[in-house]
Amino acid sequence: MKKVLIVDDNTDISELISLILKKEDIDSKIVNNPLEVPELIKNEHFDLILLDIMMPEMSGTELCSKIRDDVNIPIIFLTAKNELLDKMLGYEIGGDDYITKPFDNTELVLKIKSHLRLKDRSKQNNNKKTIVIGDLVLDKESFEVKQNGVKLDLTTREFELLKYFMENAGIALSKEQIFEAVWGSEYGDVGTVAVNIKSLRDKLKDNDKYIITVWGYGYKFLRKSNEE
Repeated sequence: MKKVLIVDDNTDISELISLILKKEDIDSKIVNNPLEVPELIKNEHFDLILLDIMMPEMSGTELCSKIRDDVNIPIIFLTAKNELLDKMLGYEIGGDDYITKPFDNTELVLKIKSHLRLKDRSKQNNNKKTIVIGDLVLDKESFEVKQNGVKLDLTTREFELLKYFMENAGIALSKEQIFEAVWGSEYGDVGTVAVNIKSLRDKLKDNDKYIITVWGYGYKFLRKSNEE
């Protein structure tokens, strides 16, 4: 069973999240004092950390910066802040995603499950040099993509975007996840994701064959029968 560490000084919110995750067969541990976390993660395994930003003892961004080198697991910020600069700071110090309070229960579960699946999928795909889905063949070493044997003329950004999609085929990905994975710590607007996806779709002559929009959330790259 997957286990999530919930770090939030608000007892009501943390217990609510724990209850929601329990219904999804996800175990959790609640820590209301962030100062306890650095020692805790040395002795206990977690698959994901859900981290509030506004805490009196230590802010979530401070804690993330302190523990990021010690844990190679997804960190999702839970915060009432929704300013772009706050998000960019979170991404720069190693955060993977944001959930803004008040949160929707469905979005909370969807994002947590998505990051947990991404963590598992990355283990499987890290050693693959070539990914084949449908009529697409992506070669990580040569930075080439062929469709029906014909090489596609992709920009570096489009290649990285397609690689991320193909590595995580079948998983609904939020725009924030995509932005963090492909653009990393570079400054920019998450809106650039949609622009680059449109360009990639045009070059793939996609027509929803591969990349579909998950309305109100993000995108998903469809699996094909020969992927299994």
